[in-house]
Amino acid sequence: MVAMLEFPKWLSPEIIPGLPFRWYGLMYLLAFAVTWLLFRRESKRLGAPWSEDEAANFFIWAIVGILIGGRLAGTLIYEPTNYYWVKPWFIFWPFDESGAFVGFQGMSYHGGFVGLIIATLIWCKVHKWNWLDWADLIAVAAPLGYTFGRLGNFINGELWGKVSTAPWAMLFPNAERFSGKEPWVQEVARAVGIRIVSMNDMVNLPRHPSQLYEAILEGLILWVILWFFVRNRRTFRGKSVALYAIGYGAARFIVEYFREPDSGLGYILPLGAPNAPTARFVSLFNFSMGQILSFLMIVAAVVFLFYARRHFAIQPNEPFFIDASRRGEGGANGKDRTGGGARSSRGESARRAPKYDVAKARKLRKKIK
Repeated sequence: MVAMLEFPKWLSPEIIPGLPFRWYGLMYLLAFAVTWLLFRRESKRLGAPWSEDEAANFFIWAIVGILIGGRLAGTLIYEPTNYYWVKPWFIFWPFDESGAFVGFQGMSYHGGFVGLIIATLIWCKVHKWNWLDWADLIAVAAPLGYTFGRLGNFINGELWGKVSTAPWAMLFPNAERFSGKEPWVQEVARAVGIRIVSMNDMVNLPRHPSQLYEAILEGLILWVILWFFVRNRRTFRGKSVALYAIGYGAARFIVEYFREPDSGLGYILPLGAPNAPTARFVSLFNFSMGQILSFLMIVAAVVFLFYARRHFAIQPNEPFFIDASRRGEGGANGKDRTGGGARSSRGESARRAPKYDVAKARKLRKKIK
């Protein structure tokens, strides 16, 4: 009896065979679209002071930051041959040296996250918005969109997991084969019902569908937590974005135990079993690049969480959002933006007035206390 699943044969990376339109790219578009719709819905619900054009402009910068950061980290950190260090002009060129269209294969989440932060910080600095107001809304919307990105990885048949004998483990057609001479390969093959005819056979073994694990943990479950339990409890600026980073980092760290490390990198810190094959889970103390970056992400987010809780608290009579278009106006207008989510009229929000100095306001609050 064969105790495993076959990768669906009807799934193809290409939407239309023979044309360079892939499901992976479409899933990225869906990810951005879902995040945008949720962000816009939450902005309207809370009466956010920015306009639709400003929000769209912010999103464009965010997407550009994600693509640049993700691509740079994916090629310069995760590519083991240093190919892109030698030929950096191919980093953002969708054709290989022979002229064939290959798209942009190789994107790093952690690089995209850093790129997103840098790009949106610049945008908010230029347009004099409080970055944390925007980041908190993005944080509660992004995980559901991220789910589609991982589904795109699954359809592509890439980023597969480690070898497993679990009944839901799956044979990925493009996964690395293993020599039938290896004792552990023979052991797994017997357990799942794969027959090895010759010791010279290269055997395809079932693996964890780690892309689906990530879609569920880092995407759907994290979104449910942030959207239904964190979103309406914003007591200080930066709370949602910090909890998002902690949640994603923790989920990714766990999933990395089931996901095969990137080819050529292996375990960066093989503290448990240095000689263990990377395609098998052997020790809790063998750490991949993804786990190291996720750990650093968690530490940074925890430090920021406590800092933000102390320095960016939203006081009872303080506006829920810092409004760049109406900073410095009287108390009545300011109170229109308190946590209850009340909205002012479109005419009021369109007016421009002297800008509100956040640093001076914070110092004044401290003096009053």
